[in-house]
Amino acid sequence: MSEVRILPVTGMPEVRPGDDLEAALLGAAGRALRSGDVLVVTHKVVSKAEGRLVDLSGVTPSAFAREFAERTGKDARQVEVVLRESRRIVRMVGGLIIAETAHGFVCANAGVDASNVPGEDCVCLLPEDPDASARRIRAAVRERLGLSVAVVVTDSFGRPWRAGITNVAVGVAGMAPLLDYRGETDEHGYALEASVLAVADELAAASELVMNKVDAVPAAIVRGYRYVPAEGSSARELVMPPERDLFR
Repeated sequence: MSEVRILPVTGMPEVRPGDDLEAALLGAAGRALRSGDVLVVTHKVVSKAEGRLVDLSGVTPSAFAREFAERTGKDARQVEVVLRESRRIVRMVGGLIIAETAHGFVCANAGVDASNVPGEDCVCLLPEDPDASARRIRAAVRERLGLSVAVVVTDSFGRPWRAGITNVAVGVAGMAPLLDYRGETDEHGYALEASVLAVADELAAASELVMNKVDAVPAAIVRGYRYVPAEGSSARELVMPPERDLFR
């Protein structure tokens, strides 16, 4: 591997519910894509196309949501949406809710987000099945362009023990999200016993360097990384199993 390049996908139109996301992506990225690339797509455009938007004007908050909102200065309607999207509340600190989503992801506010969403009373949810979303995009690239690529759908998560947020993979298609070095030896002959790299997360994080939060670049192409092809892969492989979760 001599180099890895990250190319921003520009020129995407604003995506709305019901839009052909694959056509929009390929219209913007098609000429630049090559077989072996990784197409990284922010979940926000996926969620918009799939109609995963909630108009807060139609949300009636529960008593619990109202009490938490009054105590923390939050919008009770948005708190209610977070609670509905949560399978488990991990912690509620200040105005922040750390929750486990139906996908098994542990993140702030169950992935409910108001940024980069048109309208003052609208929030965006995670896709119902981000892996399926990634598979559809990958299939469209194969069918319409005749190319074989991997696809990673991303969201921004905070991390324990580290300041700031970074992109992580919430959906994966066509590649193994983990690279397992256990059983191999390093250049000094040391046997690796615990080295499992979260390569899908690494690709997601690297893509953010050209996508950014405020530049309206919802996708990127990673070229030069030789991923391990895998059918039926899933971003849920990146979720720590409950029996190994030391902080559950």
